Amino acid sequence: MIQQVAMQKQWYAVYVYTGHENKVMTNILRRAESMHLDDKIGRILVPTEVELRSRGGKKMEVKRKLYPGYVLIEMVLDNDTWYLVKSTTGVIDFIPPGGKPVPLQEHEVQALLNTTEGAAPTPVVRFEKGEVIRVVSGPFTDFTGTIEEVHPDKEKVRVLISIFGRDTPVELDFQQIERLD
Repeated sequence: MIQQVAMQKQWYAVYVYTGHENKVMTNILRRAESMHLDDKIGRILVPTEVELRSRGGKKMEVKRKLYPGYVLIEMVLDNDTWYLVKSTTGVIDFIPPGGKPVPLQEHEVQALLNTTEGAAPTPVVRFEKGEVIRVVSGPFTDFTGTIEEVHPDKEKVRVLISIFGRDTPVELDFQQIERLD
């Protein structure tokens, strides 16, 4: 099946059922311990990033999976570890599927580790410059306008609204506007 590889751990991508990434990670670690292979299995990552979202006027941090359906495993690849991973519930296959698993390149791993470790939360930007919107609350309710500037860190937009026949810039919160379809 797979030849014995040097005792150096390398990173591999594993395709799993979407939504089962954390469960697969836990099961692999638990099975590695019970099969006495925990010395060959290193870190297991479900790459995530933290997003800032607003709900009801309150900002909250939400973890979002960068690659739904994938788990990264640092391991020594041999027949035992290959079987351990492949036979874990929720695992579909290694990447690339079918043949011998190919380790991820070092620069790919470093980019992923840098993205997931210690990154500042990123605000969710739902609007773009030039979009036409409708105001849904506040003194300009039911007015329409065009977004001139987006300030994702403040969750505000500057909108040009036609008031008395003139385009007037108005600053509004993300919660006060909606897209026109």
